[in-house]
Amino acid sequence: MATIKDIASLAGVSPATVSRVLNYDPDLSVGIQTKQKVFEAAEELNYTKHKKNPKTAKAKILFVQWYDEAEELEDIYYLSIRLGIEKKAEEMRIELVKRSMEELDHETANGILALGKFDKAEADFLFDKNPNLLFVDFDALDLGYNSLVIDFQQSMSAVLTYLAQHGHQEIGILAGEEYTRGSHELLEDKRLTIFKEILGQKDLLHEEYILKAPFTVNSGYNVMKQFLNRQPQTFPTAFFASSDALAVGALKAIQEVGLKVPEDISVIGFNDISVAKYVSPPLTTIKIHTEWMGELAIETILSIIYEQAPIARKITIATELIERASTR
Repeated sequence: MATIKDIASLAGVSPATVSRVLNYDPDLSVGIQTKQKVFEAAEELNYTKHKKNPKTAKAKILFVQWYDEAEELEDIYYLSIRLGIEKKAEEMRIELVKRSMEELDHETANGILALGKFDKAEADFLFDKNPNLLFVDFDALDLGYNSLVIDFQQSMSAVLTYLAQHGHQEIGILAGEEYTRGSHELLEDKRLTIFKEILGQKDLLHEEYILKAPFTVNSGYNVMKQFLNRQPQTFPTAFFASSDALAVGALKAIQEVGLKVPEDISVIGFNDISVAKYVSPPLTTIKIHTEWMGELAIETILSIIYEQAPIARKITIATELIERASTR
């Protein structure tokens, strides 16, 4: 594992700055560019190539992102996928052109790669611009479009099996809230849906332990702090958070009210972003191989462009649980 000094050297900042950035210190006053350098350096040192000497392909791909640079830093999951996409495109000498939805009117390319969440109108708009279209981290198959997504059923089964094996029966969830940008539609957190299905079947679902917050560290902190202040003597023995950013905020809130992780409450995150290794205690989490997901996105959009499949496809990516010190 890369050290704080390794990240500091690559980012060109002090180790103290790296530590405070990775731990989302609210009192740290540095700019977005500095934070981005730190997070990208951490992801860079965590990045692993899966193939050597890749074949090159002549293609121009338009890359449409849901998050802007500032939003990426609130939860660097999308940043890490983006880096994987960019690295694979560079390795294969593919022309990857970043464009906003508004900039697509007169742009021609072989295909479009859309990263993030989109509503039906936005998805249809993108398809009208270019039918060689792949959505990454958005299940658009019901709309008839190619999708590359996480296997949430497998992921949540792994989380709840792990907690059950460690004797946890009172389990809470800090689910994510997010909205489409165009129509501001509330998106389903499939982790919450599956969580409720699995625990409901076992008669272990506690509705009072279901919390919801936007996917940011600060939101996770605020919602968890409110919950623990509201019922300081009654809380689950474990909380699952739908992202590492939410989990990091929850960790801070739990410790701030005088409880211990994992002695009082175990915490599990989701994504295994580079930050998860550096918080205290290091975060048990579901690992998504985001760099490989980015690589696979490039390979998949190329197959869509050159193979001309007759129907849309959905590719699901399995995950793995990484055990660290935040659970017992």
